[in-house]
Amino acid sequence: MPARDAARAIDALRRGWAIKVVGADGAIRLMAIEGADAVTLAAFDPHARADILISAARAETLKLANQLAAADPDLPVLVERAPWIDADVATAMSDPVLDLASPLKGPFRARPLAAPQAAKAALRLARLAGILPAYFLTEGDEAVDVTVQADDIDAYDDAIHLAIATRARLPVSASETAEIIAFRSPDEPREHVALVVGKRDASPPVVRLHSECLTGDVLGSLKCDCGPQLHQALHQIADAPWGVLLYLRQEGRGIGLVNKLRAYAMQDQGFDTVDANVRLGFAIDARDFSVAARMLDLLGVAQVRLLTNNPNKVAGLEAAGIGVLERLPIILPTNPHNERYLATKRDRTGHQL
Repeated sequence: MPARDAARAIDALRRGWAIKVVGADGAIRLMAIEGADAVTLAAFDPHARADILISAARAETLKLANQLAAADPDLPVLVERAPWIDADVATAMSDPVLDLASPLKGPFRARPLAAPQAAKAALRLARLAGILPAYFLTEGDEAVDVTVQADDIDAYDDAIHLAIATRARLPVSASETAEIIAFRSPDEPREHVALVVGKRDASPPVVRLHSECLTGDVLGSLKCDCGPQLHQALHQIADAPWGVLLYLRQEGRGIGLVNKLRAYAMQDQGFDTVDANVRLGFAIDARDFSVAARMLDLLGVAQVRLLTNNPNKVAGLEAAGIGVLERLPIILPTNPHNERYLATKRDRTGHQL
């Protein structure tokens, strides 16, 4: 099954194993820079000749933009492996958090990509794996742990096979009669959950799409408004005839916990959340709203009153086939630690605060 190959490749990248991506334009051997160590890298690239594959967004930081025509931040860029580019330099090239601690001297030189379609799919695979989109790259037929087709990566979608795994009664502070429902996909190890609050009737439910935020939801981070939004949403749902909270395992707007913490570190260096995501090589918002749509479909919900300040959630849910009859705002006070974060959401991602 194609989805299995993509899932195996994601697992291999997170373990630091070598993979091969095969596209219509050729095949490339890859090892994620983030997962490589001295032993695995020596086995993958014994002569230290592997070039460096990064995103165009990262290439711009490395002053390669003048060698690119109309650069798309998501496009792949191949950097020639100079003799002085060792594993430590490659790590600094891939991780913008290290820019201030390890200023990069260069010069770096871009090389033509022999298989750009395969390379673009490889960058997407890294993002799906929640690792930095940066690789050691070689060509050839040497052994790898996993081979995956570029088309299988492009078609990878954990919402397709999402199904209800189990359900149970779960009294919570906002509602003692709530029910929790877990969803699982064979293509994706992370489970999503829904909390159904109130007695279902013919009215459209009040629905909140809440992306997992360990730092905000669990640890009470003041850098964001996720925790307060979660609790406020539960109480607003409880005040309605009925509703559903979808808790989506899409940490950091889909970039994963580790990369979100990297973005936090970049915010301490002066970047806002949008610039931090882009410099890391990710989309401004990498979440997949088809997951939420699939969950609602499995719950038999076709129309909702959506509890959000983000118009993009309305558009994303409607594009995935769920009707949004009304957008309901969540109004919360700010604090000195999240004022800039909220201003960025308002000014750069269109949140209506």
